[in-house]
Amino acid sequence: MDISANEVESIIRRVLGEMGKTPASADLPKTAKVAMLTAPKKIEVKEYPIPALEDDDILIKVEGCGVCGTDVHEWKGDPFGLIPVVLGHEGTGEVIALGKNVKCDTAGNPIKIGDKLVTSVISCGECHICRMHPANTNLCDKQGVFGLIGHNDAQPLNGWFASHLLIRAKGATYFVVNDLDLKERMLLELACVCVHAYNRASSTGLMNFNSKVLIQGLGPVGLVMIAVLRAAGINHIIAIDGTPKRLEMAKKLGAKTVINFREATTLEQRVAIVKENANGVGADFAFQCTGAPAAAKDIFSYIRRGGGLCEMGFFVNNGEYDINPHFAMCNKEINLVGSWDYSAEDYPTTVAFLRQAREMNIPIKELITHAFPLDQLNEAMEVNVSQTGIKICYIAE
Repeated sequence: MDISANEVESIIRRVLGEMGKTPASADLPKTAKVAMLTAPKKIEVKEYPIPALEDDDILIKVEGCGVCGTDVHEWKGDPFGLIPVVLGHEGTGEVIALGKNVKCDTAGNPIKIGDKLVTSVISCGECHICRMHPANTNLCDKQGVFGLIGHNDAQPLNGWFASHLLIRAKGATYFVVNDLDLKERMLLELACVCVHAYNRASSTGLMNFNSKVLIQGLGPVGLVMIAVLRAAGINHIIAIDGTPKRLEMAKKLGAKTVINFREATTLEQRVAIVKENANGVGADFAFQCTGAPAAAKDIFSYIRRGGGLCEMGFFVNNGEYDINPHFAMCNKEINLVGSWDYSAEDYPTTVAFLRQAREMNIPIKELITHAFPLDQLNEAMEVNVSQTGIKICYIAE
């Protein structure tokens, strides 16, 4: 049996971890490579010394990371003003060194060398939300996430588009996920966005086995939203998009009705199809996942009176749209919720969702269509923008 040098190294670290031992500093790498966004549409591979490990630090050898739409927005035009920055927040990897104070993950599970880890949000612990509403740390005024932190020479390993990630941040949250494979782990953060949105939708009381639920927009968020709904027992999902590949994937994930807006070209045509498949009145609930103002304007027309809407498509400012609130919301008595990111407490639930998707044979891992090494992340962004794939990832070599 052939075993690569990386696999041998991983086995040794895991054995040391089980023995409660940390590799000697001489056995750890001295430098790490990062893919740094240095200007719009310009990612460069740079190498930095790995900082000396402090007592509360965790050093991760990166195995892979999904490319998020937020990464693409930042790559295209730096809307967050972060350049220079090492992007990548949907990452995962293996623990290769632990500070002496690190004994468990955020959920209280023991942590050791060789464990597979993912990171969640970084909350400040000081703002009104953190102090008075600690279950809603997704709304922290100073919320951070590894992969959306401006470059710092003292700690340059703060994004997952790198060979190594150093967890060193007050309020950082992280979870051991040893029973998930690499693809599942790279999809976990994205799935967490959808699990959080599902929980927001459920708060309206409109989600049940009999609900007819509509998904508008079948990018990675919309497609994973379908998988979450199916795992939760929603049996009739209506999906709208204009890309045949994504519509076909929606069916594989569990959508019962798909609508191609390039074929049903008018809003009236699409509304008629929705009503035909939703008790003649419209969807009980809808998730708006496009981030496109023109599409978001249409979503209200698909929903029945007394129905509900979760807006989860606008993670960046993509502009505005006009609606008549009388017809769109008030007269229909729409139950409207917004969904923003996730809290750390959503992570254990999302891990459970991924296990459930596996048990139900929901082919969520088929969403990953392209993988790129560190020095080809500009190409990865281009593929994402072109929509020739579905979920694009960085895989460490």
